[in-house]
Amino acid sequence: MITNITPLPFVLNDANYLKRLRAALEGKSPALSPHAKKRMRKRKITLMEIKKCLEGGSIVEPAHLNIQGNWQATLGYFIAGDYIKVSAAIEQVNEKDFVVVITVML
Repeated sequence: MITNITPLPFVLNDANYLKRLRAALEGKSPALSPHAKKRMRKRKITLMEIKKCLEGGSIVEPAHLNIQGNWQATLGYFIAGDYIKVSAAIEQVNEKDFVVVITVML
C-alpha cells in the first residue's frame, strides 16, 4: 500500500494568475520585499505606480512556481511615460492569498 503520496501542484495559466492576483489585491496594498523597496527608491517608482501595474498590467513573464512554491509572474504597464515591470508572487497563508512584490524594473 502506498502511503506517501504528495499531490501535484495546481497548474495556473496566465489568465487565472491575473484573476487570482487581482482578487487578492481587492482593497489591499501588496506586501513589498526589502529588495523591492530598495529598487523603488533607486528607480523612483511609487507604490501607486506598482498598484496600477498590478491592477491593469499585462503578463510579460509567464506565471510559474518559484523556489518557495508560490506562483509568480512579471507584469508590465505604461504609466507616466515609463514602462514599468513588477515581479509579484501570490503567497497563501491560512488559505488566503496575499500579493508580495519581489522587484520592480524600468
